[in-house]
Amino acid sequence: QVQLVESGGGLVQPGGSLRLSCAASENIVSISAMGWYRRTPGKQRELIAAITNGGNTNYADSVKGRFTISRDNAKNTVYLQMNSLKPEDAAVYYCNRDPPFLRTIGGREYNYWGQGTQVTVSS
Repeated sequence: QVQLVESGGGLVQPGGSLRLSCAASENIVSISAMGWYRRTPGKQRELIAAITNGGNTNYADSVKGRFTISRDNAKNTVYLQMNSLKPEDAAVYYCNRDPPFLRTIGGREYNYWGQGTQVTVSS
């Protein structure tokens, strides 16, 4: 089963930049549409950026023009370059397939999520 490990989060001042990375345990990047999701307290996890296996990208309006998703198929890694960060971008960021990978537990299917990486935007 695929494992996803996110990294690169941290504390940054408003207007700053971060680059998130997502390493996959299997060669899935080149065959799957991948995305970055984020979750803030009290809100559902939302898809904010996606890249198809053809290289086409899409972004949520809230991050369009500031965030860039990319991938390195040879490294099975997906990236999220985040610029001009705002306090409202603070969240736990996850990468996953679009739609998310599934796990079967006790005969039921659940979305699989890695541990995520925390992004804090504060002065």
